[in-house]
Amino acid sequence: MEQSRKYKMSHGSEGFYSEPVQNLEFYCQPPLENLDHQSCSDDSSKATYISAQSFDQYCTLDSSSTSNVYPVHNSPYTLSFSPNGSPESQPESQSYVLGPHHSPENTNCESSSTYNVLDLRHKIRELETAMLGPDLDILDIYDTEIPGGYDQILSEAESWKQMMEMISRRDLKEILFTCAKAVADNDMDTTEWLMSELRQMVSVSGEPIQRLGAYMLEGLVARLASSGSSIYKALRCKEPAGADLLSYMHKLYEICPYFKFGYMSANGAIAEAMKGEPRVHIIDFQIVQGSQWVTLIQALAGRPGGPPKIRITGVDDSTSSYARGGGLDIVGQRLSRLAELCKVPFEFHATGVNASRVELKDLDLRPGEPIAVNFAMMLHHIPDESVDTQNHRDRLLRLIKSLSPRVVTLVEQESNTNTAPFIPRFVETLSYYMAVFESIDVALPREDKERINVEQHCLAREIVNLIACEGAERVERHELLKKWRSRFAMAGFTPYPLSSFVNATIKNLLEKYSEKYSLEERDGALYLGWMNRPLVSSCAWR
Repeated sequence: MEQSRKYKMSHGSEGFYSEPVQNLEFYCQPPLENLDHQSCSDDSSKATYISAQSFDQYCTLDSSSTSNVYPVHNSPYTLSFSPNGSPESQPESQSYVLGPHHSPENTNCESSSTYNVLDLRHKIRELETAMLGPDLDILDIYDTEIPGGYDQILSEAESWKQMMEMISRRDLKEILFTCAKAVADNDMDTTEWLMSELRQMVSVSGEPIQRLGAYMLEGLVARLASSGSSIYKALRCKEPAGADLLSYMHKLYEICPYFKFGYMSANGAIAEAMKGEPRVHIIDFQIVQGSQWVTLIQALAGRPGGPPKIRITGVDDSTSSYARGGGLDIVGQRLSRLAELCKVPFEFHATGVNASRVELKDLDLRPGEPIAVNFAMMLHHIPDESVDTQNHRDRLLRLIKSLSPRVVTLVEQESNTNTAPFIPRFVETLSYYMAVFESIDVALPREDKERINVEQHCLAREIVNLIACEGAERVERHELLKKWRSRFAMAGFTPYPLSSFVNATIKNLLEKYSEKYSLEERDGALYLGWMNRPLVSSCAWR
């Protein structure tokens, strides 16, 4: 057997996550989306060459850099990277046995790709004739005893030829897809060979497809390790410090308008629905740092006739607490100080309960208060009927409808990954995040260390979770707005069209960014995209 190639993996990064705020001055910058640090359970039915005993080796993370590259580090599940920015094999790591067509003697792609299949068949015939004699009847019988016969031999040879041609073209998207298909088919020879080729093509400081490819390859490697369970559970590498994580999230918020778009449109809908009300109760199902409400408090402070009394109920989770360095009392104190400066009556109520488990008693409801509910890039984390028979996603919507809210705002990533099988989900992930990485590419230099950290800690975790995990282990479950419309309608909601003032404000916002961003209004909702690929949708309900 030929020499094994070896892979090294390490553990973790944050997702398309939370909130870029470190102090009061940043409160006008809304929070980014948060991801739960959930673990993937083992699936013994998945084929893997990774032993449980070997995982401690993968926790070795090198944070040093060369003169021209910034290697990935402090990541819960990243490959090691070589000085050119591509994943690097490690002599002490997991071994993958390469397929027979990737031996040292057969590394010339050009000669392999021109292999003549008909000559192969002819030579096999000559060998059979020499061994068995010229009797054609004997040859025909022998042919039928080969599973698939010559047709299968020719088919496999042609398939191998096509893959060699694909690699010679260095078509990274096509190779990633072919590798994912091999993983799905449990074709380990092809999987390991294509992974070894991909590792030489991807780079965290390369073109957008090379950078995205590095994390998608990481996801495929994690999927082989029992749906990523080994990556999530066995590795104990350090995550970035809270202050560093906030810095990365703040940078992502600044260079891309996705979050500003979502929170600005949601705040506009709430202000419109609460016009003239003396009291306002906002229930935020992912409060994180509370940044979204700073601009709303400031706007309501200048309302003709005086500001209303604002009361905010914030729902929290453990990741948000880690990022801001403490519990919800920190959020309450900061918002209270801001409201005092703006002379706005204010009250904060903390609800330290996972959003999927929230009940009426957790919301501190009071008679006569008009209610606004905010779902900002978090509802896709709530499990639905495909994950849990209790269907917390629809249960939560019915619970909110029972409150008779004045308005409910929904901001979500416009992607279809919830119930999609692995291969369609892989393709959708590639398409969606390719647009995101391209948008980052125009904002920061490719060698910029901050850009590398932003993509590693704010995006890579989502990508790996989408590719590596299934069932309850997969927390990234995006749906298109048309599916959200169906869910809200079944819960009894009707659309609340966004005002033209909100649309005009967002158009002004986009003028500060690349002209490749697009804004579309359709059926009372807004879609923000990159080069006409919708990435974030925003709408309101009542």
